[in-house]
Amino acid sequence: MEQEKRPLLFTSVFAPLPGSEIEDPFTATSVSSSSSSSSSTYDAVDLASFPRRKSGLLRTRTAPAMSVIRGVLPLGRGGGAGDAEQPGVSSSGSILKQAAALLLLYLSLGVLVYSTNPQGFSGVETHAAVDALYFCIVTLCTIGYGDIAPLTPAAKAFACVFVLVGFGLIDVLLSGAVNYVLDVQETAILAGARGASYIIDAEKGRMRIRMKVGLAVGVVLLCIGAGALALYLLEELDWMDAVYLSVMSVTTVGYGDRAFKTMLGRVFASLWLLVSTLAVARAFLYLAEARIDKRHRRIVKWILQRDVTVEDLLAADLNHNGFISKSEFVIYKLKEMGKITEKDILLICNQFNKLDPNNTGKITLPDLLSAPR
Repeated sequence: MEQEKRPLLFTSVFAPLPGSEIEDPFTATSVSSSSSSSSSTYDAVDLASFPRRKSGLLRTRTAPAMSVIRGVLPLGRGGGAGDAEQPGVSSSGSILKQAAALLLLYLSLGVLVYSTNPQGFSGVETHAAVDALYFCIVTLCTIGYGDIAPLTPAAKAFACVFVLVGFGLIDVLLSGAVNYVLDVQETAILAGARGASYIIDAEKGRMRIRMKVGLAVGVVLLCIGAGALALYLLEELDWMDAVYLSVMSVTTVGYGDRAFKTMLGRVFASLWLLVSTLAVARAFLYLAEARIDKRHRRIVKWILQRDVTVEDLLAADLNHNGFISKSEFVIYKLKEMGKITEKDILLICNQFNKLDPNNTGKITLPDLLSAPR
């Protein structure tokens, strides 16, 4: 029977080691590499006469594994991209340390100025250090009771700078620290409530909005209740005035008709106001988020349920070839939902084009290795 040449299954680069055996996918026999290396011919086989079955070929021992390839890739190109820290995102410890350090510096400066010039401020005096700390906290939280106020030009100039610095810098860092603490609490709740569908939204992997609203309302009531109880006991106000001053304080309204006048009351206020005003502000953000999320879910539901029109086809046909692919349809729907914009798509395309210098429409391993860092 006349024999015909067939191409080798592997090139010399990926040739198996001497003595290894590879099962021929077209025959039931095992061919030794040492015996087959001297001949590159096989008996002619009618492939159509054999049923299709799963190939028995295994990876050759000298084929490069992806783990080896990742080891030689530069960082950020597949060889440790996960190790690079995301720009603009600080670690949790860094946020808390920065907030604590700047808060301590801010309060120390305010207490120093107030203590060295007490005659420049008006108000009921209890203890110099306590009054100074109380004044700084009330200023930082932008409440403005008016019970302690600057009198002299120098004190007023200092108060202007003090308010701007506190409102523009310190408050932002403290809000970031509070957000981090609340996010940690949410993560702990999610970890402890696995399987509770009324708490966790399994599809989105986060706490349900109504649960966040419940926690937000609970935080507001807790802060108001703690403040009202302290005002009733320490400032000897009646319950109505205690609740009134507590609400005006945590919402940073501060009409000024009521304030903390005793030393113990101001010590409590220095701690309570700093925590409660920021926590209540975040709680109201949760309420706003719930309303926005509900409206967004209605819009998404309408977009996904409505029929696709000819106008949609023309708008989604980015390649202008008379039909829309799955990727074009996904991009069009995401744009309708407001999750991405045309600018976002262009930025992503520009990044892809940089990694595809030959305009092949795909990114290969040589492209990644040759791409500029």
